[in-house]
Amino acid sequence: MSAERHRKRHIVGMGGGGFSEEPDNPLLDDFVLGLCRRKTPRVCFVPTASGDAQGYIDNFYASFPPERAVASHLCLFRKTDVRDVGELLLNQDVIYVGGGSTVNMLTIWRRHGIGRVMRAAWKAGVILTGISAGMICWFEESLTDSLGGVPSPLKDGLGLLAGSACPHYDSEVERRGAYHDLIAKGELAGGIAADDGAAVHYVGLRLIEAVSSRPNAKAYSVVRAGGKAVEAPLQTRYLGT
Repeated sequence: MSAERHRKRHIVGMGGGGFSEEPDNPLLDDFVLGLCRRKTPRVCFVPTASGDAQGYIDNFYASFPPERAVASHLCLFRKTDVRDVGELLLNQDVIYVGGGSTVNMLTIWRRHGIGRVMRAAWKAGVILTGISAGMICWFEESLTDSLGGVPSPLKDGLGLLAGSACPHYDSEVERRGAYHDLIAKGELAGGIAADDGAAVHYVGLRLIEAVSSRPNAKAYSVVRAGGKAVEAPLQTRYLGT
């Protein structure tokens, strides 16, 4: 299977951006594809967090035409021809998780055993990536607005990566303050935050670098120290130069 072509365990979490938010700026998606050893990689889109929105799926296929990738998708909200989810996902080079409701997505995934499959795919070397919900799902904990639109702690992520995560750090005004407050109170573990257009790249359990599709987009470390949340910008490499 194609997963055997990869030697390392990659996760690339995007705070915002990618094909759905920056259709004319392919830098983050190209970065992910560039991690593949296959010239035309197999990429499976998992749009569970959006309720398998057809428009989202259509945008994915438009952004990953045959000359760019061998594209497929996995729907869980309606009947599909996919009989073996594990076989589908484990035979990808990249699994790309879309944005939307993280809480709903993780609930559906657990019912279908997707979390177990994602862990197996990661261990096999399939590159895991995604935006917003597709960023934070890989961590133990996160800040989500999936519960009534109010930024809230979510403590039952897939747990491939330690600590917490927060997307849309610069574009949704309540996120930064809520993330700081929850970390200061000890209600969320310290972790990583990413602006729209910024992504964090892990190899194994180690954060290798932060990259961006916008010159001013950043990623940040936010930890608890002395009863306060302490934020530090991470060196973020702009992919346009």
